[in-house]
Amino acid sequence: MLETRLTELLGCKYPIVQTAMGWVADPRLVAGSCNAGGFGFLAGATIPANEMERDILRVRELTDRPFGVNFHMYQPNAADIVDLVIRHGVRAVSYSRSPGPEFIRKLKEAGVVCMPTVGLPKHAIKAVELGADVVTVQGGEGGGHTGAVPTTLLIPQVVDAVGDKVPVVAAGGFKDGRGLLAALSWGADGIAMGTRFLMTEESPVPRETLQRYIDCKNPGEIIVSRAMDGLPQRMIMNELLAELEKAGALKKFIIALRNGLRFRRHTGASLLQLLQSAWQMHKDADITTAQAIMSANAPMIIQKAMVDGEPASGVLPSGQVAGVIDELLSCEDLINSIVTEAEQRLALLAQRAV
Repeated sequence: MLETRLTELLGCKYPIVQTAMGWVADPRLVAGSCNAGGFGFLAGATIPANEMERDILRVRELTDRPFGVNFHMYQPNAADIVDLVIRHGVRAVSYSRSPGPEFIRKLKEAGVVCMPTVGLPKHAIKAVELGADVVTVQGGEGGGHTGAVPTTLLIPQVVDAVGDKVPVVAAGGFKDGRGLLAALSWGADGIAMGTRFLMTEESPVPRETLQRYIDCKNPGEIIVSRAMDGLPQRMIMNELLAELEKAGALKKFIIALRNGLRFRRHTGASLLQLLQSAWQMHKDADITTAQAIMSANAPMIIQKAMVDGEPASGVLPSGQVAGVIDELLSCEDLINSIVTEAEQRLALLAQRAV
């Protein structure tokens, strides 16, 4: 009942995608998602290429199911990531809408499914023109960098724009079978979830940080802020975000520059490579050069919460859906519950139509 163009293309059992959250989507979470019948993406935007290969091989040890890798086509080691994906037979890649046409051509020639994330119909159209095989569309309820259009309005628009050409995956506000069935009714071929998988037993996020997500009982507390890099990002309000909201432009830039240099050391990229990446983002992603430079701020601040277990000292990217989740399930239990509920509600709808 839940077989779609997406399941056929990705080789997964159910049209449920686990997104690649930086510092969160590690081999255990990806394998857990895939073994449960979904499709998991490994985070590749925040680690050096040699560690990326280590994580790909680790996923292979934990599951025989197909999986994907996420990266930014403008990151300094993008060419290395592309080569690793092809060499190890990874099924799909996800990336931002920043094009990188030479990489897309190389990936498609190798049979890798290209699956960018977009936030507007015009971006979906451009992505398909550049060769996307699938588009993931995130509505305003989604976590991290996000737009202003609600998922309920955005998905039908994108389906109308490109749904006859490629499968559309709905993201932003999904957690259960009702959401999956709603997305399919809008014409999407599946759903993608980040926050819901972050809040699972396989999640590597330290318990101190996970507790902040569990304790968030009001979706209204998960706000959109421009304090990180001048671009809208949805996050749970906490001590650091409150401080950043009050900081002046100079202080924000100094913080961003310091963290950008830390990120350079972490990834092994040179300062020149980071500046070149920032310039590429500026050209391809409709943002200013200053915003692109400041974007290097985010990974290291997020790391404080997601890796170091210091939720007051880092930021907490989150979809609004965290405000209505109160338990940590295993990936298997989560996906089974989504599928069961979707099939039950679909059967109820069929009965009503008789």
